[in-house]
Amino acid sequence: MRVNSLAFRLLASSSAIALVLLVSASLLLNAIFQQALEHNFDLRLKAALDGILANVALGDDNQIKLQGPVADARFALPLSGWYWQVTGPAGGSRLLASPSLLDQQLEPVPADAVRDIDGVASYSTRDSSGNLLRVMDERLKLFNQDAEYEFLVSGNFDELKAEVASFHQTLYFVMALLGAALLGAIFLQVRFSLRPLQEMQHQLNDIRGGKIELLPDHFPEEIQPVADELNLLVQSNFEIIDRARMQVGNLAHALKTPISVLTNESRNSTAPLAVKVREQLDAMRDHVNLYLDRARRAARAQAIGAVTEVEPVLQSLARTLQRINADRGLTVTVQAPAGLRFRGERQDLEEMVGNLMDNACKWAKSSVIVKAANLPRPADDARGWMLISVEDDGPGIPVDQRAEALKRGRRLDETKPGSGLGMSIITETAGMYSGGLDLADASLGGLRANLRLPSLA
Repeated sequence: MRVNSLAFRLLASSSAIALVLLVSASLLLNAIFQQALEHNFDLRLKAALDGILANVALGDDNQIKLQGPVADARFALPLSGWYWQVTGPAGGSRLLASPSLLDQQLEPVPADAVRDIDGVASYSTRDSSGNLLRVMDERLKLFNQDAEYEFLVSGNFDELKAEVASFHQTLYFVMALLGAALLGAIFLQVRFSLRPLQEMQHQLNDIRGGKIELLPDHFPEEIQPVADELNLLVQSNFEIIDRARMQVGNLAHALKTPISVLTNESRNSTAPLAVKVREQLDAMRDHVNLYLDRARRAARAQAIGAVTEVEPVLQSLARTLQRINADRGLTVTVQAPAGLRFRGERQDLEEMVGNLMDNACKWAKSSVIVKAANLPRPADDARGWMLISVEDDGPGIPVDQRAEALKRGRRLDETKPGSGLGMSIITETAGMYSGGLDLADASLGGLRANLRLPSLA
């Protein structure tokens, strides 16, 4: 999955959103749990405070006292964090306290503490042992007295750490499991949603491979208009190619007929003018044939759906050239995998490779080797490519003369037959298919011609 692909963008954006939502949900659940925990703890403290209030009585000495011990045993454990205390109205001195408090005294309620509608204030503090205390304070007038008594009850909030840690561990595990499930679901959703585009890509490859002519009409409604436009584009391509071929044929007939008439007329005369006319007519005929062939090759190169099996073409050319050069004892060997296919016209492949093999046979001493194979597909190119190499054991071409050999009409050795157009025709035809030709040293000692062409992988 590439970084600039739609699948990566959808997966990355959806995963980022899911991560933000999961983190937000974790924080929200943690806050709700913390609030519920504190609320339940406050209810427990309020119950203990109500129990103490219900157990308070006025003694014979006109002082308040407890009628019986507090039921919760934690109030009897020294410095347990669970304390209760009753403060008198005069000066705030301690009147009663739980055994757990020993000689200490709970801090009074802060001045900024907010009381609820029942007059109860809650706040947090720490005792001498460092325990985090949750304190509840309530002021009441008892036994028809004008002064208020202050009742304080505290609980050890640190005892809930284990419960909080267990909740956090469970929460993080569940959120991680949910995140992994969401990531898998997002991946499957992205793959499923983009499958029609992958199907369209495969079917476009089938069109270029000549297996089908047009895209089907069963795509989702969002991309069906794209498929319809591509079908129109393919049909328009076919029509343009047909018109180009027809116009090339018409031009050939329109030019060849008057050239033939003028040539026949000039042959009846031996005058210098007639000789000159024949020379120019021959040049015109060569140019007409050259550019008509180029137009036909260009039209074929742009055609959609043309595919040619490479190995049969190479074997056929090798057999023909070996028979032609039988008196020299020349061997032509072909090494090509079955199923290798050229994305183009058979006639163009025969013309390009045939010229290369013919040149190799002219210069070879005893052996010509033709190899063909698919090239590794570049990461930035969706097309497949092949390399056809033709090498011989001849004298080769010096490095500084190889570029000259590829130019039109250039012949480095006039002792061999030829027009000097073969290499330039190969270069032009390969260029029409976005391919190319280059020359290098052969392993046999002569020249190796490397022809790069599109393939149907």
